[in-house]
Amino acid sequence: MMEMLVAFGSVILINIVLSGDNAVVIAMAGRNLPGKQRKQAIFWGSALAVALRIMLVIVATFLLQIPFLRLAGGIALVYIGIRLLYSEDEKMEVAGNSGLGSAIRTILVADLIMSLDNVLAIAGVAKGNWVVLIVGLAVSVPLVVFGASLLSKLMGRFPIIAYIGAALIAYTAAEMMVTDLKVGEYLEPHSLILKIVLVVGVVGVGYLLHRRATSKKAEKGESES
Repeated sequence: MMEMLVAFGSVILINIVLSGDNAVVIAMAGRNLPGKQRKQAIFWGSALAVALRIMLVIVATFLLQIPFLRLAGGIALVYIGIRLLYSEDEKMEVAGNSGLGSAIRTILVADLIMSLDNVLAIAGVAKGNWVVLIVGLAVSVPLVVFGASLLSKLMGRFPIIAYIGAALIAYTAAEMMVTDLKVGEYLEPHSLILKIVLVVGVVGVGYLLHRRATSKKAEKGESES
């Protein structure tokens, strides 16, 4: 009984610690939605991400042996980081349910990519006990949701946090690339340079695209008035 409680607590703790970057993505994906839809995106995105993580435990060991998978995942994260900064506010407000659906899809895709390594640690602690695994992950959902909700509100007041979040996503992308089975050995010696390039690139490109979208929106508003 004691061993199960320790494993249960470990699963919760590991999931919370390793979900810090995931919480950033969740917060960024929902930050431009209206209040009620933002809460829905964070809740459903987090809940579905945990369900996805449980399924990943079954196949993670196999997936991580696929050549170029981590490289592809890193490239996908670079795209997600830029896309989250280049948020089309007007479409989010008008599209309604499509905006909510888009946010949930972004959360799921990013969580799928960023959780490949995490689930191995969780699976190792659970030691094949599915009750410990499922309940432990489920209990940690409210904590991840709370963290994402708080971050989302802070991003609304302090936009700089969104850029810090994008930098974290870019950093995670670089770390995935340098551990790829095929190209990791070639990238690892240049790990620091790759991290700097991706962080500066994602933040810079995201900022420029956001500025351009904001300018177009302002011009459109002026022409309509």
